[in-house]
Amino acid sequence: MQERAFIYIDGQWVASAGRESIPVINPYTEVVVGHVPRGHAADADRAAQAAARAFPVWAATPPQERAAVLERVRDGLKARADELGVLITQELGMPLKLTQRIQVGSPIAIFGLYARMLAQFSFETNVAHSLIIKEPVGVVACVTPWNYPLHQIAAKVAAALAAGCTVVLKPSELTPLNAFVLADVMHEAGVPAGVFNLVSGPGAEVAEPLARHPDVDMLSFTGSTRVGRHLGALASGHLKRLSLELGGKSASLVLADADLEQAIRGTLNQCFLNSGQTCSALTRLLVPRSSKARAAELAVSMASRYVPGDPMDERTRIGPLVSDVQRRRVLDYVARGLEQGARLLCGGPQPSLAMPHGYFVLPTILGDVQPHHVVAQEEIFGPVLSILGYDDEEHAIRVANDSPYGLSGAIWSADTEHAVRVARRIRTGQLDINGAAFNILAPFGGFKQSGIGRELGQYGLDEFLELKSLQLPTVSA
Repeated sequence: MQERAFIYIDGQWVASAGRESIPVINPYTEVVVGHVPRGHAADADRAAQAAARAFPVWAATPPQERAAVLERVRDGLKARADELGVLITQELGMPLKLTQRIQVGSPIAIFGLYARMLAQFSFETNVAHSLIIKEPVGVVACVTPWNYPLHQIAAKVAAALAAGCTVVLKPSELTPLNAFVLADVMHEAGVPAGVFNLVSGPGAEVAEPLARHPDVDMLSFTGSTRVGRHLGALASGHLKRLSLELGGKSASLVLADADLEQAIRGTLNQCFLNSGQTCSALTRLLVPRSSKARAAELAVSMASRYVPGDPMDERTRIGPLVSDVQRRRVLDYVARGLEQGARLLCGGPQPSLAMPHGYFVLPTILGDVQPHHVVAQEEIFGPVLSILGYDDEEHAIRVANDSPYGLSGAIWSADTEHAVRVARRIRTGQLDINGAAFNILAPFGGFKQSGIGRELGQYGLDEFLELKSLQLPTVSA
């Protein structure tokens, strides 16, 4: 049981202004595994003020010293990697073998990435007679999601600290325990007081006050488009810098010359990863109409290998959803899709008979899906794949772009150059060609309602920097 009684403000563990706590529930056992404070607007205010006081000194700290701090944080996370893997699996339900690699390995790599980047990043450059300076934007409120909790925290916090910003972190109340371990590590790493602050609690009581706070210069949010729109509107009152990484409805486009079996295997891997609770999940499979029947047959056969189970068991490929609310939401989407005419090929509303407890949804494949169906337009955030047929390549591109989102996607083809030509016409922030691996040096973010700004790599660092130009006098001959 992880009992956290205090929040972290100005370099100290302090009591929250609120008196209540929030239970953290294991989505597999449905048992409470810990508690965190239910933060209050007064806590958000204290944290923002602490970050504002710490900002001038941290911003003036030489980059190599900031890099050394980030290296110590990376080393601290690495030393607690096994603990974090178990903890995040208990909070989230992702199978432990995946949690260790993705949910823990990635944050460690990101802190290391920004520490190394500071050694070669240029904060000043000359353009004709002007000196162009990159300066930290100021105090950043980082509001992070439950589905990749520590990864999303690292993508924001590591880049912000590297830039010279100070931070107030508000983690998701569904998976907050890993953020408290990070705060432990920050403290042990000698992060100066006020540079990193942690306030747990619901969005209305912590995130909204931070979005409105006059001492907060930037809001960096990852979550649903609905919440991002709301927090962005609150932040606009002070014209804050915004970075919003929001929803997705990514298409996996299988061109006529592609290896169909390889494409479907890769699509399912991305669709069912983290039980489908991934903003960049490939949830729309687009195939030539002539291949629809074969694609459906292959997808159903491969989906049967994703057997739900205990996420602590190394044999488990798919765990539960994060909560009962999320499970009911996903099943409601499936029901609405069937009402509109989609055909259930496997999975769906029936529970797994082998699972006496846990918030499980069976891997689900829907056929006969039309582009206007709700399951092809809205983000479901569960292990649900919709199969759509297309007539020709031009039609396929129109269907892929027929979405309010534009976060990610995939193109499959026997000809890489052909795939790249098609990818250039898809309005989305990131596309995988023939299953190429994720790259933390590349920018991540979306078009349209998938958000504003980019994370990771140098592009993520630039999000936390302001540009200043000094016009220098020229020396006459």
